[in-house]
Amino acid sequence: MLTVIGEALIDVVRRPTGTESHPGGSPLNVAVGLARLDHPVQFIGRYGDDAYGRLLTDHLHGSNVLVPLPPDEAPTSVASAELDHHGAATYHFDLDWHLPDLRGRLETLLSATTLVHTGSIAAVLEPGADQVLHAIEHARPRATIGFDPNCRPTITTDPEVVRIRVERFVALSDVVKASDEDLAWLYPGIDPLESARRWLTLGGSDGPAFVVVTRGAEGPWGVCRDGEVAIPAPSVKVADTVGAGDSFMAALLSAVVDRELDGAQRRPELRRLDVRELARILDFAARAAAVTVSRPGANPPSRAEIRTRGAQSEGAQDGGTP
Repeated sequence: MLTVIGEALIDVVRRPTGTESHPGGSPLNVAVGLARLDHPVQFIGRYGDDAYGRLLTDHLHGSNVLVPLPPDEAPTSVASAELDHHGAATYHFDLDWHLPDLRGRLETLLSATTLVHTGSIAAVLEPGADQVLHAIEHARPRATIGFDPNCRPTITTDPEVVRIRVERFVALSDVVKASDEDLAWLYPGIDPLESARRWLTLGGSDGPAFVVVTRGAEGPWGVCRDGEVAIPAPSVKVADTVGAGDSFMAALLSAVVDRELDGAQRRPELRRLDVRELARILDFAARAAAVTVSRPGANPPSRAEIRTRGAQSEGAQDGGTP
């Protein structure tokens, strides 16, 4: 069982051609992405007992994601995404991020979990952020930890405060992904790749196994203890960029699980990952993101769709194969 902890919300997408509503939230998208890649996954988050909440429930259940927590009485959170003519999104949020007290339930909720992922708003916005940090600390002795800061400056406006919180999560994590824009906002004036190299050292010898930076059309770059590697981005006609990073993150985690490197007992082996294998993992994740940007909304691909994308690229290898 894989577990994703974080926010669920409705993306109200305003395009030049009209307005649409889609289930979203970075952690929810990652949970759906993992399920569509054939992994058993549960989502621990919150949403309201309202029409938007029922839309989220239907979306999660429709992708075979388990949902152990019921809806609550607060309204479901909403993110309004304004898309420009190139499909790039600018977000505005109306949200409530909290969780019920999980301290008495974590042992049951996480007992079968070999990997826990979190990030985005859930990791930095109170009051829910402290609950998420506690859950990650509880899970780490037995599970691989994934983290994506997916910074939202319109919500958490102070980069210094966010940076302190993010670095605590990075030090606890095994697999870390950030965009170049995330790192530029967190560390102004510093090369994002240099910031990622520093993240690899957080937590010392027990810190991340690898850190990946997504760079849009430039393609992803990663650093592990064996070295650094970059791959080109797949060529694709972009519908919009909503959910692309989340599909990338889901595929990144999926590739780790496919290689049977999940679980705390596999942590030393994961840290011995070499750059050739990291390149294969990046290729798989980049192809997942390419499928997502080729169609509207946060719509993660299946494994078959990623293979099809690979077949369309000369010399591509299926990074989802152990």
